[in-house]
Amino acid sequence: MKHREVIETITNATIEIPGIRALFLSGSYANGMADEYSDIDYVMVASDGATDAISEIWHKAVSETGKIVLWWDRLTVPVLINAITEDWTRTDIIILKPDQMGSQTKSSLKPLFDHDNIYEELAETSKIAEPNLPKFKYQIEEFIKILGLLHLAVGREEYINGVLGVFHLRSLLVDLLIEETNAPNRGGVLHLNRLITQDQKTLITSLPPAIPNRESMISAHLAYAKVYLPRARARAKQLGLEWPEPFEDATWDRLDDTLSVQRPYDPDCQS
Repeated sequence: MKHREVIETITNATIEIPGIRALFLSGSYANGMADEYSDIDYVMVASDGATDAISEIWHKAVSETGKIVLWWDRLTVPVLINAITEDWTRTDIIILKPDQMGSQTKSSLKPLFDHDNIYEELAETSKIAEPNLPKFKYQIEEFIKILGLLHLAVGREEYINGVLGVFHLRSLLVDLLIEETNAPNRGGVLHLNRLITQDQKTLITSLPPAIPNRESMISAHLAYAKVYLPRARARAKQLGLEWPEPFEDATWDRLDDTLSVQRPYDPDCQS
């Protein structure tokens, strides 16, 4: 079933149900950026919120679009239900009470039905979020910590764990690149192509792969450090965030003592 038909079927299955006051599309189907690979995100307004009864109604509605092969009912978030049908159509719904709609905005929703004109009472757009300095500080320190664990992984010949370390460094670099672009409408984790620039993509793909042997593990860690740390320093300076100088210095000292590895960039040359 095509997504347009899924949306129409679910709308028709829920529009006359007592207690369901509104149903909106959210995510990429609300902001016009959906493609054939997108999931279908909904926000439902129910008088009593995310009850078991509403869950059963939603299960029945989704079942009309295809056989459900995955059903996560309020497992990670108490108002969220995730479903996948046999043709791999993914639907996510957040179920809220009317008085829980304050954080929603007109720009993030597209009404399917709205019995109480809830949409008209919403703010047009969200306020621009300020940079999350504690989170960024944690990410910098996490990068340096993973880098420092290189001496342990090499000493124990834990090359598989070393590969996992490279993946973590890569993830932190991607997060930093996304922050640099300040891209709107970030969507889910599978939308990286629209969140970073072509130069950033070229940079990421130029970095060495994670291979479970001593030489590759060391060279990959250093390559990511050479890219990440100067960029993170520049952003920290821009945001007025103090750099964890003692921690980074101690980490490079440890790597030098144990692996004869030196810092691959000059912090004094960073603007």
